[in-house]
Order: sequence, then C-alpha cells, then structure tokens
Amino acid sequence: MIGRIEGRLLEKNPPAILVDVNGVGYEIDVPMSTFYQLPSVSERVVLLTHLAVREDAHQLYGFATASERAAFRELIRISGVGARTALSVLSGLSVNELAQAVTLQESGRLTRIPGIGKKTAERLLLELKGKLGAELGTATAPAAGDAHADVLHALIALGYNEREAASAVRTLPPGTGVSDGIRLALKSLARS
Repeated sequence: MIGRIEGRLLEKNPPAILVDVNGVGYEIDVPMSTFYQLPSVSERVVLLTHLAVREDAHQLYGFATASERAAFRELIRISGVGARTALSVLSGLSVNELAQAVTLQESGRLTRIPGIGKKTAERLLLELKGKLGAELGTATAPAAGDAHADVLHALIALGYNEREAASAVRTLPPGTGVSDGIRLALKSLARS
C-alpha cells in the first residue's frame, strides 16, 4: 500500500494533481479541501494517500490530514458510495462539518453537495452514525454545535429516540446554550 507521498508538485488540475517522487510521476485525486491547501507548482508537497485497486485501474487519492483520509475510508465502505462521491462529500464539507451533520442527523447539509440526493444523504447519515460523529462530532465542532450535540445527547438520555431528538435540536436558534436548548427542545417535543 502507498500510505504517504512526498515529492515535488508538477501539475494542479482539479481534482487531479501530479507529484514527482524521485523521477516517478504519481497522478493523485484530491478533495477540494486538500486542493486549496496545496503549495505552488514546483514546490514540495506531502500527502497522506489511499490506494484503491480495482479490476480495471489503480487509483491514488491524496489528503492533507489523517482525519480527511479516515473520513474518506469510512465513506467508501458504504454500499453504493464510490471514491468520486466520497471526494465530493469531502469537497463540500470539512470533516468537522460532516461529523456534526452525522451527530445531528442533518441530511440537508449533505443534499447541498452536488450528486448527493435525499436517499443517499440519509444512507450516509445512517451508515456513518457512531463511526464519524462519535469520533469527531462534538470534540472539534463550533460552540453552537457542541451545545446542540449536548442537547441531542440529553434528549436521548431522557428517552426520546434519535429522530425525535434530532428534529427538536434542528428547531433551536443558533447560539442556544445547553440548558436553554434542552428546555426549548422539550417544549417543542411536547407540542408534537
């Protein structure tokens, strides 16, 4: 397996790049989040990689961070989600945003990504639940996301199912604290 590439950046043609490693040029597809972090052409670049071996091709994918590569690997494990779709997801959302969407079960964030329909978004949320969200969702999300995730967990602990709890959390105004969020969410749930 090729796990890391270090060399000189020769070409940048989104989403593909060409990296020269001691005279060998590697064609690597990268998500736009990584593409925007690349140095100028002819400068040194280091990427973590994932090698996909198929019957008809060997394809190399590159990532700026280990969390991007881990998210990509989780995405491609999902039935019906290929590498192109996984790159689209990581190009449209940062890993933290994806984890937060999974934690809060917000399919709307995913459907804004070109090529991701409602059914695919729901399948992604279902399949990634507990894998991506638990690992990254609340630890590195913005403060409002932390509060919303805490409210979600509190509602689940109170006996509401995840769908009801996530629906109530979506009604909360941005910047709501945990205690106010729980109170407002409980009122919302009582009305439904």
